[in-house]
Amino acid sequence: MVQVTIWGSLARFTDDAREVEVEAENLRQLLDGLAQKYPGLKPQLDRGVSVSIDGKVYNDSWFQPIQPDSEVVLLARLKGG
Repeated sequence: MVQVTIWGSLARFTDDAREVEVEAENLRQLLDGLAQKYPGLKPQLDRGVSVSIDGKVYNDSWFQPIQPDSEVVLLARLKGG
């Protein structure tokens, strides 16, 4: 299981839980697991989110591995240039 910190306004879609656990070995499995566990979060995930894994932010790296002890944070999609 991976411990995921839910950042900011996204917590309203996880029943205000700021930390959740999901079974996942990569970013795609993490997002799929979150959508299944928290259906209200799915539209946000479909629009796009950013995920920080051990301090590095990923947007679309679906097969980025996640270790059980990784620090994982789900954030609203970060934009910039």
